[in-house]
Amino acid sequence: MKPLLDLAGMTRETRRLVLLGGISASVAALSSILLLAVSGWFLTGAAIAGVAGPAAVLGFNYLIPSASIRLLAILRTVSRYGERIWSHQGALLGMAELRGRLFARLSAQDSRNAPDMSGGDASARLIGDIQALEDLVVRRPARQASVVAAIAGLVLTAMAGWLPAVLLALMLAALPFLLREMARRLTDRPAHDAAEALGELRIRYVDFAGARSEIAAYGLADRVTAELFPIAARLDAAHARLFRAEAAMAGFLLGYGALAVAAVLVTSTAEAPILALALLAASAAIEAMGSFARSVFRGATVREGLRRIAALQELADAPVQGAARKEAATLKFGDMVLEPGARLAITGISGSGKTMVLEALAGMRALQVPVELDGQLLALCSADALCMQFALSPQDAPMLAGTIADNLRLARPGVDDDAMWRALEVAQLADRISRAPEKLETRLGEAGGILSGGERKRLSLARAILAGRPWLLLDEPTEGLDPETEQALIAALGRWLDETGTGLILVSHRRHPLSLTRRALEIGKLVRL
Repeated sequence: MKPLLDLAGMTRETRRLVLLGGISASVAALSSILLLAVSGWFLTGAAIAGVAGPAAVLGFNYLIPSASIRLLAILRTVSRYGERIWSHQGALLGMAELRGRLFARLSAQDSRNAPDMSGGDASARLIGDIQALEDLVVRRPARQASVVAAIAGLVLTAMAGWLPAVLLALMLAALPFLLREMARRLTDRPAHDAAEALGELRIRYVDFAGARSEIAAYGLADRVTAELFPIAARLDAAHARLFRAEAAMAGFLLGYGALAVAAVLVTSTAEAPILALALLAASAAIEAMGSFARSVFRGATVREGLRRIAALQELADAPVQGAARKEAATLKFGDMVLEPGARLAITGISGSGKTMVLEALAGMRALQVPVELDGQLLALCSADALCMQFALSPQDAPMLAGTIADNLRLARPGVDDDAMWRALEVAQLADRISRAPEKLETRLGEAGGILSGGERKRLSLARAILAGRPWLLLDEPTEGLDPETEQALIAALGRWLDETGTGLILVSHRRHPLSLTRRALEIGKLVRL
C-alpha cells in the first residue's frame, strides 16, 4: 500500500481516511465470519436439542447466541458502511491530488521539448489510468480484511480438529499464488490491449470533437464512425476477454471453496454443532479471499495505468512562478534592436511564418530564428524566462469551458474584478459583458459559447493585457471586427500601451492596427538572416 500512497502523494488526512477504511473493512470481515459460524453452530445445536426432546429444549440457552448474532449483524452493517465511506473518500481525495499535481507538471512543460502527447492522450492518462489506481485504493482495505477473515476462519476451523485446520491453512496459503498466476495468464494481455485501445479512442474522439462543426457541415459523420469503429471493436474485444477471465476466476474460487469444505468435512471428528461451525468458517475464509481475487484481477489494469502515468511522473515539477511582471528585456531581430516599450510590426505574405515567430517568442514552439532576448538566442532561453516577458493573444483564441472570469484569471490567478473590467474596457468588450445576465460569472460553455469569433479574440486580448508582461504579442487582433469597433479598439489599446510602457510585436494584414507600430520587419528578411 505504501508505494501506492507515495505515488498519489496523499496528505495525512487522506492516509487517515484510507486507514479508517481498512480498519472498518477488517471489522466487517471478522463480524461476517463470526456471524456465519455462530449461526451454523446455533442452528445445528437448536435442531439437535429439538430432536432430543422437551427437556433438552428447555435446557438449551438460545438467548446469548441470539443476542450475539444480532450484535454481529449490526456491527457488520455499520463497519461496511464505514468502509465504503472512508475508503471511497480517501481514494477520491488522493486521486484528485494526484491528478492536480500531474496536470500542473504537464501544463508547466516547455512546449518546445515537451513529450509529444495529444489532448486526448493526456486526458486518457489523467482520467482513465488514474481511475485504475483509484479502484485499487478502494479495494485495498478489502484485501486487508481478507487476511483477517482467513485467520479468523482458520482459528474457528481448528475447533473441529488440528488436521482440518492444517489442510485449510495450506489451501489458504496456496490460494494467493494460484490467483496471481491465473490472473497473469488471463488478464495481462487483454488489460494492455484495453488500455492502448482506450487511449487511442480518446485521442481520436478529442480530435474529432474539435472538428465537429466541419464534420456535420460536410456530412462526414459516417466516415468518422467508420474510423472509430475498429478501435471501439478492439476495446470491446479486450473487455470481453477480461470479463471471461473474471468469470473463470470466480468459478475457480467457488470450486476451491467447495474443496476446502469437503476437506474439513472428511477429516473432522468433532460433534455436529462444532462441525457445522467449522464448515461454515472454512467456506467463509475461502470466500473472503474473493476480495483478494478481485484486486489481483485488476492488477494488470493497474500496472498498465502505472506504466502510462510514469511518463507524467517523470516530468519536471512545475516551476515556482514569480511576480506577474518583471523587468523588460531588450529584443534583437537580426540587426534590429528593440528597447523595452518599442512597437514592431512583422509583415509578410500569408504562410510566410509570421505566426510561428510570435509563437516562438511566447515559448510555444522551437524555431531557429535570429532573435535574441537580452543578448541570448531565443532557442537558449528557458520557457519560464519567455513566459515572464511575453503575453500572446493568438489568432485562434482558445477558451476555457467556464465563466468569463475563469478565462480572464488564466492570465493572472487572483486578479480582482476591477482589473478585469479595465482590461475588458481596453478590449472594447466591457459593454457586451455588462449586458450579460451574470456579467463576469456568465458561463461560456465549450469553444466560447455565447461569444462570436471577434468577441473571443477581444476576450483573449483582455486576458493578455491582464497578464501584465513587458511585451504584448498580437496576432491579427482585429480580424472579424467591424470598422467602428476596430477603430475604438486600436485607440484604446494605443492609450493603454502609452500608459503602461508595454512593448508590442504585431502581426496584421489589416491597415489600421499597423498604426500602433513605429517600425516594421519583413518576415522574409528575418528568415534569410
